[in-house]
Amino acid sequence: MKKFFIQTYGCQMNVADSEMVSGLLIKSGYELTESIDEADIIIFNSCTVRQHAEDRVIGRITQEGSRKKKKPDLLIGLIGCVAQRCGEELIQKIDCLDFAVGTDQYRYLPQIIENCLKNKCSTVKILQNNIENYSNTQPLRKRGCSAFVTIMRGCNNFCSYCIVPYVRGRERSRNHLEILKEIETAGNKGYEDITLLGQNVNSYKDNNIDFPTLLKLASKIDSIKRLRFITSHPKDLSDKLIDVMAKEEKVCEHLHLPLQSGSNTILEKMNRGYSVEQYLSIIKKLKNSIPNIAITTDVMVGFPGETEKDFLDTYNLMKKIRFDYAFTFKYSPRKGTKAADPRVNRGQIDESVRLERLQKLIALQEKITFEKYKEQTGKVVDVYVEQKSKKNINELSGRTRDNKIIVFSGEEKLIGKFVKVKIYDATGWTLKGKIQNN
Repeated sequence: MKKFFIQTYGCQMNVADSEMVSGLLIKSGYELTESIDEADIIIFNSCTVRQHAEDRVIGRITQEGSRKKKKPDLLIGLIGCVAQRCGEELIQKIDCLDFAVGTDQYRYLPQIIENCLKNKCSTVKILQNNIENYSNTQPLRKRGCSAFVTIMRGCNNFCSYCIVPYVRGRERSRNHLEILKEIETAGNKGYEDITLLGQNVNSYKDNNIDFPTLLKLASKIDSIKRLRFITSHPKDLSDKLIDVMAKEEKVCEHLHLPLQSGSNTILEKMNRGYSVEQYLSIIKKLKNSIPNIAITTDVMVGFPGETEKDFLDTYNLMKKIRFDYAFTFKYSPRKGTKAADPRVNRGQIDESVRLERLQKLIALQEKITFEKYKEQTGKVVDVYVEQKSKKNINELSGRTRDNKIIVFSGEEKLIGKFVKVKIYDATGWTLKGKIQNN
């Protein structure tokens, strides 16, 4: 039996896709190994949202090519967004790469691998299929207590900087009954903390079932204890969703809501579809309806044409909102997007300026995050124990309802259980706590 190893780069959607691909390959008679040294087939699931992410996986493929000298029958394959964007080019450039399979062609992976093994030939399959949502596939989830469930694929927004709609295709939603069944099955297998995934979950639609309705239906499933979701687009976040979040006990008090910029001028150039004022209105409604909600975000600096004033607008808005955490990035030109086309978007920002602005945002957010985490000291919180701490084998690590990581002393048998923990300190982006016996 041939063994495969899969390494995943990028977002949670890629993690879920790797689990689904693993399920497809196992069903076809292949065996998953967690050791790359044991693998007959090495698969890299790639991310192309920024150039650094793309360069990283390409470098890794080239590096692993040396294994073929010791193991000539070894196959190396690329799947995911990099494969979709430039799979044909990479097959020609990288001698050790045997197959490149795009985001809508995973069902064919078993046959592609079989063909490569049998005929010793390279294969590219990257045709987009805007109706493929991988119905009736069974993911092989990683060991643990939390699970991702994909509810939709693709994106229709075409933000001017973003490559996602070009590599993941148009938006399509899965059947809601199939989603609910998958959630129930995951819960029955011990995955009681469920995260619903989509490029923009707020635009989910299956006939008359919209996302708030789906969330409400999922909340009724007895086998799970917690529900989360990512990612939400501000232009589609409805009052109805806020109401469901506030009323449904299983829906956690956390929302990831990408801001991207605090300048209306830049938001318009980004084609984001909302203003700073509209974003602030959503934040106000969320905090009024769910006072203890944690809000995280994505922010980009150095978008083409961003002035010092535009940047300061972003900086000051972050000071005003005080996100619990922010993923901050400098603009990365992606070939094929409008923002990267000099005919459409003039005024590319110098790399040194982008880096300087990014460092200022990081420093600001680190300060805010630390202050907000320190504010948690003394609170008793419900924690879902997920694993042993990575830094101390005598400690456990878990997640709070508002998506914060907390470490504490405890026995391994508590993994997969809910415990009450009193917070006594915060270090960086981690809370420290002690289990409460009563």
